[in-house]
Amino acid sequence: MHDAPSAKELIEAVKAFIDKTAAPQLTGHAAFHARVASNALATVLRELEIRPQAEADEKARLESLLGKTADSVTALNRDLCEAIRSGAVNLSTSGLLAHLKSTTIAQLSVDQPGYSGLKTATR
Repeated sequence: MHDAPSAKELIEAVKAFIDKTAAPQLTGHAAFHARVASNALATVLRELEIRPQAEADEKARLESLLGKTADSVTALNRDLCEAIRSGAVNLSTSGLLAHLKSTTIAQLSVDQPGYSGLKTATR
């Protein structure tokens, strides 16, 4: 068994070093790259925290919407795209709009949690 540190703890430690020690001493292009690195690590932390449940929820919605199961969200999304392309599924299909909204909210929560529209969408 592997006790510590976890992947999350390692990422948090590197992010804290960048934010509190390295970045304050940097200027110009190097300071910009430190902010980019810190933002990338913050995104990875949100991925670790949010993605597993979001993906499980997405899979359940897709299975319900399509009326079938699959091994992966990727396969179900491929099937949904084909169903939309063929006209078998459209915006009048029960559950589609709610699924698309929920999926978008989950993705924005990882990628851009400060996006102004996200707060409006989650009300």
